[in-house]
Amino acid sequence: MDFLQRSAVNKSCLPGRVIQNVVGKQYPIESGKMTVCFAHYSAESGPMEPHNHAEETVVVLSAENSYVLWGSSKDCLEHKQVLQTGDVMHFAELEWHVFQYEKGGHLDALCIYGQVDNIRPEEIQKN
Repeated sequence: MDFLQRSAVNKSCLPGRVIQNVVGKQYPIESGKMTVCFAHYSAESGPMEPHNHAEETVVVLSAENSYVLWGSSKDCLEHKQVLQTGDVMHFAELEWHVFQYEKGGHLDALCIYGQVDNIRPEEIQKN
């Protein structure tokens, strides 16, 4: 068994989120089959842009005044769901989505991909 405490994982500050990669290709816990990371969304990271990527499952660890928008394109996010601790979301491959929050809100989540390659859109479309 591999064990890792979240507090020991490096933080990568990206536009709109702070990511802590834990399981996957060249991550602290090596895996050739899955990718797992923690993600934190709040005002400290600024707004997130709508995005898409490989099939993903997201588990909400903590949420306050946060929600997800998703839809058919970057400019057409026609669905909205307020998020609560314990919620689970599943996004199909290349489904557009974005996490947002009201003033003072945040979202803390665990993100899971069933692969280690072809996660980003440019990789998926190339292969």
